Amino acid sequence: MTKQPALFLSHGSPMIVLDNSPARTFLEGLAGTLPTKPAAIIVISAHYDAPITSVTSGAHPPTIHDFGGFPAALYEMDYPAPGSPELAGRIKAILDSADIPNRLDNVRGYDHGTWTPLLLAWPGADIPVVQISINVRATPQVHYNLGTELRALRDENILIIGSGSMTHNLSAFFRGNYGAKAPIEPWVSDFLNWLDAALVSGNHAAVLKAVSDAPHGTDNHPTMDHILPLFVALGAGGPDGKAHKMHESVDHAVLAMDMWRFD
Repeated sequence: MTKQPALFLSHGSPMIVLDNSPARTFLEGLAGTLPTKPAAIIVISAHYDAPITSVTSGAHPPTIHDFGGFPAALYEMDYPAPGSPELAGRIKAILDSADIPNRLDNVRGYDHGTWTPLLLAWPGADIPVVQISINVRATPQVHYNLGTELRALRDENILIIGSGSMTHNLSAFFRGNYGAKAPIEPWVSDFLNWLDAALVSGNHAAVLKAVSDAPHGTDNHPTMDHILPLFVALGAGGPDGKAHKMHESVDHAVLAMDMWRFD
């Protein structure tokens, strides 16, 4: 059976599905970079935050338009990919065996951290999808451990995706009033260069401390929600997994749209 990698995707604004950008172009070709079509996809989304690890288990999760102030066309979009109660149950069993408190959620739908990148990569919406929550109250190590427990599912042609953003300071974005193609801010590039080096060298301990130890870590991630999926993907890649940067671009000077593969 084909083994899938673990991925970290920067999903950016919901407008990624409407506006032309390098990140959008990359995501539109993402499926072709994989060894085969996945049997199922697990997404750890920055927009699914819960105090206990939650796993979507509905057979037909709805599309959630969890944003405001965008063009009407975005609210009309639907991503009708099936869920997988069977896979959700397997994930629960794995987490139970690892003594990771968890719950199934048969109501939750797909937030934009899931459906916007998947709509671009697999517009046919014919691959079963299960979301797993982050917990902003938990440590990077907890999220890394979650990915470690999920790792074996990759051997069954199941793709694991952490969906967040490589940098995510919306206050700086709005305050700066940057154009879409404005040059990257030095405080963003300094952070990215540090994190790139840690990822490529396989220094997982350093990656987990990126927000506290990297230059301008808290400037780029004033909240942890959009970097936590990176730690899950890193854990799912395995302790000896190689990190490969698949794409890099920056929107509006401060929002890095980097994408990484771990296998």
